[in-house]
Amino acid sequence: MTYRARVETLYLLGFSLDLVNMFIGTVAYPSIATDLQASVPQLAWIGNAYMLGLTLVIPLGSWLAARLGERRLLCVSLALFTLGAVLAGTAPSIAWLIGWRLLQGLGGGLLIPVGQAMAYRECPPADRARLTARIMAVALLVPALSPTLGGVLVEWGSWRGVLLVSVPLAVVGLVLAACWVRPGAPLSASALDRRGLLLGSMGLSVLLVALSLIAEPGQRRVGAGLLVAAAVVLFLYARSARRTEHPVLQWSLLRHPSLRVAMLVYLLVPGTFIGTQLVATLLLHRQGYGAAAIGGFMVPWAIASACAIATTRHWLPRIGARPLLSFGMGCQALGIALLIGVQAGHPWLPVLAFALMGLGGSLCSSSAQTLAFQGLADAELLPGSALWNLNRQLSFCLAAALLACVLALLSAVLPAQAFTLTLVLAAGMSLLPILLLWRLPASSLSLRTSP
Repeated sequence: MTYRARVETLYLLGFSLDLVNMFIGTVAYPSIATDLQASVPQLAWIGNAYMLGLTLVIPLGSWLAARLGERRLLCVSLALFTLGAVLAGTAPSIAWLIGWRLLQGLGGGLLIPVGQAMAYRECPPADRARLTARIMAVALLVPALSPTLGGVLVEWGSWRGVLLVSVPLAVVGLVLAACWVRPGAPLSASALDRRGLLLGSMGLSVLLVALSLIAEPGQRRVGAGLLVAAAVVLFLYARSARRTEHPVLQWSLLRHPSLRVAMLVYLLVPGTFIGTQLVATLLLHRQGYGAAAIGGFMVPWAIASACAIATTRHWLPRIGARPLLSFGMGCQALGIALLIGVQAGHPWLPVLAFALMGLGGSLCSSSAQTLAFQGLADAELLPGSALWNLNRQLSFCLAAALLACVLALLSAVLPAQAFTLTLVLAAGMSLLPILLLWRLPASSLSLRTSP
């Protein structure tokens, strides 16, 4: 096996770990709620804490890779991830579970940006579209199989098995990283932007806590105050980043239109699906569907996603990103809207809804993944990967927190319409990127054969 193939395999393994931990847990939420007496916002934090850990550590990827070397950094990351997974799977309470999921996210947060940068660096520009196709194949198979596996583990054993199932895969990744990645000497790194790192991390953390508290009766005033505080801190971070010579994140890379629009699409389309999946799981459970059945609805999602990936690969170079992305957003919005009418004993409607969400979401995600790195030079791949993956994790985290918050608020005020209004909001969020997409010239969204 060539070194390039080994690096790609290791990256795809890390990517699989990340996807497993995002998609497998939602089917276990009803069981966790019963066993640990967890509220809806607390359930959202099982995923949000993991994603928050990823988000907090991703900006450090370039700096840590230069200081420690990529092989050592990957090994440390995988070791912490494995420890966090074991502790989360044995957590005695919802508070401990959320805390260990945060540790797991901190450990695994560097797997994707570092591995992705290595894979694209070893891949010639002309072959990067094929690498993207392999990435999207993993992005299709893992979300399709994970919920079904999670449902079986819940029904045959316990929700704890859902959290522990990624441990063997992480151990394999640790061994392969130690054996396959070339050592490489640590490189000189610019001074760490400590102020930017502190402000960005604080702003994001306060924002997620605020969204969680707003959904809790008796805590809404505190949540609203923290929401204002988060906005202030993030504004200070943005101002600091503009004045820093070497910011912790290279926002200047957003000068590339393809990266800019790809990040917006990922923020508001795949991210919204993650939040919708939480809402749909609770709705379907309320309608009497079991965990295995709910997980099984990801099968039509996967079939439709396969069609979307094949369509993207064929048509993106021919007609451009704008019509594919627009059609994909429309399909996902329609699929989310169809969930409003789900009823017990009529599984065809959620099957159709998940198929539309799979088709639309994967049209958008595969197009965005292909476009994101088209304009980046080799030296920009690691900081660009950090920026892309931070946005990717942030989109999943914020959408789930926002939709859980809205659902909890509406359940207290308008319980009969809570699920309907939340799903209408999710459908609208899926369509928002169209506003920017049609303002950009088509030439800025075309594929290039070299960075």
